[in-house]
Order: sequence, then C-alpha cells, then structure tokens
Amino acid sequence: MGIMGYLRERMGTILAFFIGFALLAFIVSEVVRSGGSFFRDDNSVLAEVNGEKVPYVEFNKRLEQNTAQFKQSGQSISPQITSYIQETTWNQYLGQILLDKEIEKVGIVVGGDETASMTGSSNPDPQIARQFADPQTGKFDVNRLNQFKSYLQSGKADPSQKQAWTDFLTQLIEAKMESKYMALVSNGLYVNSLEAKDDYEAKNKLVNFKYATLDYASIPDAKVTLTDDDYNTYYNAHKAEFKNQQDLRSFEYVSFNAAPSKEDSLALKTEADKLAESFKASTNDSLFVQINSETKTPITFQKKGSLEPKLDTLMFNAAKGFVYGPYVSNGSYKIAKLTDVKTTFDSVKTRHILIDPATTGGVDKAIAKADSIKKVIQSGKSFAEMALTFSADKGSGTKGGDIPAFDVNGAMGGGQGQITPEYTNAAFKASKGDMIVVTSQFGVHLIQVEDQKGSVKVVKVAVVDKPIEASSKTQTVAYSKAQAFLANLSKDNFDAEVKKEGLKKQTAEDVTGVSASLPGLDNAREVVRWAYKADKGDITDKVFTVGNQYIVTRLSEIKPKGILPLDIVKKQIEPAVRNEVKAKQLNAKFQAALSGSSSIDQVAQKAGSKVVPVQNIVFANPVIPGASIEYKVIGSIFGSQPNKLSKPVNGQQGVFVYVVDGFTNPPALANNVREKQQISQTLTQRSQGQILDALKDNANVKDNRAKLL
Repeated sequence: MGIMGYLRERMGTILAFFIGFALLAFIVSEVVRSGGSFFRDDNSVLAEVNGEKVPYVEFNKRLEQNTAQFKQSGQSISPQITSYIQETTWNQYLGQILLDKEIEKVGIVVGGDETASMTGSSNPDPQIARQFADPQTGKFDVNRLNQFKSYLQSGKADPSQKQAWTDFLTQLIEAKMESKYMALVSNGLYVNSLEAKDDYEAKNKLVNFKYATLDYASIPDAKVTLTDDDYNTYYNAHKAEFKNQQDLRSFEYVSFNAAPSKEDSLALKTEADKLAESFKASTNDSLFVQINSETKTPITFQKKGSLEPKLDTLMFNAAKGFVYGPYVSNGSYKIAKLTDVKTTFDSVKTRHILIDPATTGGVDKAIAKADSIKKVIQSGKSFAEMALTFSADKGSGTKGGDIPAFDVNGAMGGGQGQITPEYTNAAFKASKGDMIVVTSQFGVHLIQVEDQKGSVKVVKVAVVDKPIEASSKTQTVAYSKAQAFLANLSKDNFDAEVKKEGLKKQTAEDVTGVSASLPGLDNAREVVRWAYKADKGDITDKVFTVGNQYIVTRLSEIKPKGILPLDIVKKQIEPAVRNEVKAKQLNAKFQAALSGSSSIDQVAQKAGSKVVPVQNIVFANPVIPGASIEYKVIGSIFGSQPNKLSKPVNGQQGVFVYVVDGFTNPPALANNVREKQQISQTLTQRSQGQILDALKDNANVKDNRAKLL
C-alpha cells in the first residue's frame, strides 16, 4: 500500500519525466542523424583550421565583397561564376589565416614609425600614392593626402568614412607584414655554383644515340592477367601520387527531360504573334514592356553595335515605330520596337560627389546635402576639394571626383566598368558645365558635366520577351516518369533498372563540395549537397529539379582527403599496372636479344624491332622525337657511357634498349653569376605560391563548405 500510495501521489511527476525523456531522446536522435549539436551552432562554423573555428559570417562578408566587385565589372553571375568566386574567396581567406599564424610565430610587426612612413608624404605606400594622385599628372599629390587627413581630424567626417580609412590602413599593415614574411622566406633561397653548372649543362649538353623499342601496345590487353600482387606492387611504389587534396564525390544519375515540346513552342508562338499586333498599336511602350515582358529592361538610347546582331542593322535603318518579330533569341520569343532615334554625343566626361543616404538620414536628406554642396561650389569653392571632403566614393573623391569618359550605354573606355543608367541618362541630357543631382542605386550624385565630344546616331529599342517554357503537362509527364523510376530503385538494382527502362546513365566524377554544376547541368547545387550527406551506394529519396531536367541520383564513390586506398584508385591505375606486367614480358624478350649481341642493330633484329637514330637531345627537354616524353629513358641515357649497349629500360610507351653515340659538351660556363641569378629569380617567382601550398598542405583543415554554401 505504501508503494502504491507513493506512486499515486507522484504519478504526474513521473509521467512528466518519462515523456520529457522520450522527447529528449527523439530530439537527440534527430540532431545526431542530421549531424547537429546541442552545444554549438554548426551552421555558424564554415571550417576549422588547426583547431581554430572560421565563422561563416566572416567568410560571407568577404564573399559578398568579392561578388560585388565582380558584378561591377559588368559580368553576369552564373552558377559556375558563383562557384569560382566562392573557391577563390576561400583560398584567399585560408591563406590569410595560415599566414597570420606564421607571421605571429615569427614575430613580424609593423611599428608606428613604419606605419607613419607608409601613410606619410616622403615615402607613401603605392596604394596611398595612387589614391591621392593628381588627376592631371597622375603623380602623388601630398597636398591631397594632407587635406584628407585634416578633414578626418576636423570632426566633420562621417563615422563611416573614418571607419573606411581605418579598415584601409589595417589592410595596408597586413599586406606589409605578409610581404615581409614572403621576403624572409625568399631571401633564404640560395643557388650555389654547382646548381648553376648543372642547370646550364642540362639545357646545353647534347647527346646523339640510337634506340630500339618494343611498345606496350604490341601485346594485346586480353593476353595480360593482372593479379592482386601486381596492383599492390604498383600502388605501394606510387602511393604519394594518390594524395587527395580535398573530399570528392562521384555519382551516377539519370535525367528526365522536361524541356519545352514542339506543342509548347507553337502555343507560345501564337501568343507572341498576338502580342506583336498589340505592341504595334501601343502608345506607351515603356508601360507595355513593364506589363508584358519577362525581362523588365529600361528603354535607353543605344549606339550601333550595342544591340543584339539580329536587331543592330535593322533598327539603325528603320523608321520610328518599326516592329520586328516575334523572333527566337536566347530561349525566348522576342518582339522589338523602334521607339526613338536621335543624334547625340559620342562620349561625356564628368566628375561627381556621391552622398550616401545611409549616413545622412535617408534619400531626401542626401539630396538636400547635395544641393547645399552645389550652392557652395557655385559660390566659388573648388569641386575637387568638396569631392575630397564629402564624397562617399573615395576612389574618385581623391581624384577630385573624376570619372572616366563614357558612352551613351554607360560603358567607360578600356573596359574600366559600367556607369548606371540613371547617371548616364542625366549626363547625356545635360549641357557642358551643368551641375545636376541624380539618384542611383549607389546613392545621390552631384554631377558636373565637364565635356561632351563627338556625334553619334543612337536608337531606343523596346523589347518584349516571352521565355519558351515547358507547359505544366510536359513537366508533369517528365516528373511522373522520374518518380516511377525512383519508386522501383534499391541500392542494388540501379543499373538494371536503367537498362530495363532504356535510359541513359550519366556520371559526375570527382565533384567538389562547392561545385555548382554537373556535366550538362547548371545550378545543381542541391544535388551536390545531397552527395556530401549520403553514403556510398545511397539513392536519393526524392527527384531533384535542375533546370528543365528531373534528376535521380546514386552515390557511387567517396574519395576522402588524404592518401586514397587501393580499392578507390584500382580502376584508375589499371592501365599503368597492365603496362608494368607487359614490361616484364618485353624485358625478357630484349634480354634474350641482348645475349650474344654486340650492336644495337643485332638486338633490334632479334627482338623484331628497328633502330631509330636520334640527335641533339638535351636533358632539360626529355622528348624522343616521334615518340613521347621519356623522363626515365633520357635520364638513363645521360648517365651512360658512349658505345655501350644498355640494359632494357621501362619507358612511358614501351621498353627501350639504346646505345649512346656521343655527347657534345657546351662551352665552359663563363658567367655563373648570371646563371645563378636566373635560377634564383625563377625560384623567387614560384616561392609565394609554393609557401601557401605548403602551409595548406600541412594544415589540419575541417571544411564544412559543402554543407553551408
């Protein structure tokens, strides 16, 4: 009774405990299954480098900066470009982390006096000199630098400008420390006289020889049986070649095409024909484009060569109101209408002062500030001085606000970049000497038009586009086929089902964790993420959508970082292992031919080969004409005595026997100082990249990018 009473009194507490425990167990199992943790936020850690966590947010800041710089060059950001920027940013970031540790270990610093010198007037850093150069002469202007420093110290500077200057100085100091470290390593490189002599002879000592060869191809592959011992022997001798620098995945996939059918295209063509008639009658072309076009491109004046080829000649010879299309271009039906024609300047030269709304309390206040600055300039103040003091665009601000000349499309000369449409339109509408205030995506600009040159015919062309897309019926049919195929799969029957359904299996080999595309498939990031969470042999639990394809995948191989085991590289090394087995047979054939022979001609005749004479080969270029690069053979030749038959040598293409006719030694090295300098210069040029490679190779890096990017 005592026990029952105890349980009755505490039943609520006990049930709560067990329910709570069960929930906790369920949550733990989910966290473990998904690779998470209670004690830290895995999604915040991009990587661990030698035990130090790399925050995702810090990496992402750099990634956004690099992406923005790439966009400013006028190029579009495709999945492949995104992957390239991510990889480049990661290599830069990882290199800096490793270098910073080495710099700290060595004790390299940049002192206050050195910093003052770098940012001073007597010996400024090259970046400082470029930023504060005279726009007319291009030479460093100490007055501009001093004016900017005085402005920062006056209390008038925006906090963001002070922070930008601080960040700039920090980057200069970091770059200086890195250059000191690189110099410390490269200055330790030394080339002695013997190395100079060897290098000189390798490039200039000549050899003439004759050889006979038995090609590996002379033995059919079917007559060669490879054993486990053959594989093991080759693998152990070449193990260092199988070091994998990063995790890789290989997978097989089947795609089901959901591209637009002929019926889909015809239906869209009919719709585009009706749209073309309405476009001809339109009196508000800008509104028509905004309502009916997939791509809402602003209608701006463009010069010849700026339109797509199908339109360029037509529109510059047509009358206003001319409509062309529908026509097919870049996967869309397009209709183009000539809305205006005029003659304008070929290029406009401007300077500007950029006001950042974020630091001035909004766009209205930024416009008011620009108007105030305009009045000050009109009253006699120097535009260049006001640009240096107030412009948020420090690149042009230190040059008096100077912007390179640009054409009606906003393109600057020499491929320097692209001006925004708002800025371009305003500058071409204004007159020479005008000061105008314009708002763009970058902020509020006070623009002064300095010059307008040339004369060019320009046109305004409004374009309506309708992408040629698959109908819902086409997509449903393809998706249903993919789902049906997936439903019949198991780990063991993928190949059988592919064959049964008459499908084509494709492979994606050695895919990195940050890859964004697969062979023939763009924007396949979701598939790659799956591959890095799956186990070997796993089949996806859903149908992936990649562009106009539906994808079903199976993970076929995992290649971990480090020395790959034999079972992973077995297929890769099979041709080389087979050649080694063939080499044993061909060696035996040559050995028999060498027995009792006194000349290379006799050896060739007995072995069923022929003698080939070769002249003027140097050690530094180990190529046998008509054959291939043969490092081992040429190396053996340069270590041989003239007029002596060699033993068989296993080469790249076959087994060789040779006899050296003679060597031609070059003149004695007259100036080994010059030779040493040339070698040293080459070593120095390669050292920076090799230093970073060595640091990365020796670092313990746990890379989570495959899961987070």
